Amino acid sequence: MGGEHHLCTVCRHDLPLTEYNFKEENPIDRMFYGHIAIIKASAFLRFSAKGKVKNLLHQLKYKNQENIGNFLGDWYGSLLQMDEGLPSIDYIVPVPLHAKKLRKRGYNQVHRFAQQLAKHLNSSVADHVLAKTANVKTQTQKDRSIRWQSSKNLYELGDEKMLRHKKVLLVDDVITTGATIEACARALSETRGIEIYVAAMAVVPKTGI
Repeated sequence: MGGEHHLCTVCRHDLPLTEYNFKEENPIDRMFYGHIAIIKASAFLRFSAKGKVKNLLHQLKYKNQENIGNFLGDWYGSLLQMDEGLPSIDYIVPVPLHAKKLRKRGYNQVHRFAQQLAKHLNSSVADHVLAKTANVKTQTQKDRSIRWQSSKNLYELGDEKMLRHKKVLLVDDVITTGATIEACARALSETRGIEIYVAAMAVVPKTGI
């Protein structure tokens, strides 16, 4: 699986869509109940350890295939545009990388995804309002409580005034335990009157998802 050739040949019907929307409750919403004031959350695809989604996102994240972000963002954006449960979004905020990792990789794998969503939702990408304060390794195998304790202070808010009384869509590549989204949302929630929604390229299914 590689790059533009893969994007041209993959059958969309083979990619496992969650079919979640912003109108009805879904298991991702329940991840955040009692933790952080996220109004509604959703994800586009189901992520599995040996599935096509994992391979696709690996190409995006580690093989310089940024065009995959365009592909997924354009597809998902066209669906969100018709989602009656999602209100008019003022800003789309990608989960940030630490500056050191951004320099090494050369790009944030969520940025083009966010840009395409913004085009469909007639919104703007605000990729400077959050900053990651430490360069730590992903802890996907740790349980939720440990991940939360280690990530809760990893993000800080920059331009708070810009987001006051705005509707914000926070976007990431994969939701696993939800700890990263929680940490980012907690930083964003320091803004007066903000309304936070969440969208991701994929979610790792748990029991009931």
